Amino acid sequence: MTADPGLYRRMAKYNSWMTEKVYAASEALSDADRKADRGAFFRSVHSTLNHLLFADRAWMRRFTGTPYEIKGMGVDLYEDFPELKTEHLRMCEDISAFTDQLTVDWLVGTLEWTSVTDKTTRSRPRWLLVTHMFNHQTHHRGQVSTLLSQAGVDIGVTDLPFMPDLVEQFS
Repeated sequence: MTADPGLYRRMAKYNSWMTEKVYAASEALSDADRKADRGAFFRSVHSTLNHLLFADRAWMRRFTGTPYEIKGMGVDLYEDFPELKTEHLRMCEDISAFTDQLTVDWLVGTLEWTSVTDKTTRSRPRWLLVTHMFNHQTHHRGQVSTLLSQAGVDIGVTDLPFMPDLVEQFS
């Protein structure tokens, strides 16, 4: 069991850092290139970024009760790239604020929810679901990083131990 609020605060910082890097790198592509079907599960850089925001909103709705807009799996929330970026960075701030108030007592509890996809009610430990949210982000950002690399755009260092504040802390 991983019910350490400090771990999730660190992961929220990593999420913010990497989301900013992904969007900065994505800006090197034209809008058409960002939206081009590159054979990824969510087709394009743009749609994969939309999926990341969709999933963060879905989990944060469950965790906090905040009524974030979601349209469904694989449906882009935003066609406009600057609007997508703004909303995604806002979500990063919300995730950071959420992790700032996490407690061990909350994390060791259970979350029950009903899937909008298959209408099945599920129940899992909250720490597992928060961990999943961050793991999911890393997974799909890795896909975006690959798509960008294939398009000739280098996102740069992505490893957690080399986040700027950690490098400063351990130098």
